Amino acid sequence: MSDDVVHNRITVLRADRRVSRRELAEALGVHYQTVGYLERGEYAPSLHLALRIARYFDVPVESVFSLEEFPRLT
Repeated sequence: MSDDVVHNRITVLRADRRVSRRELAEALGVHYQTVGYLERGEYAPSLHLALRIARYFDVPVESVFSLEEFPRLT
């Protein structure tokens, strides 16, 4: 595992709130493909974008992003 990987729960949060990638992207002012890159771990967000994503979902930033993998939900 690379040290620069930022894990996230964006997919889980979107599914829980029934928000599409496009809806989230529009709310954040980014391209919908950027949301896909974030979800797949292909892109690490800037601090500003990470904070805006957390604010959008009304959760602490560490509930969305982590340097370690999140435990699987069962």
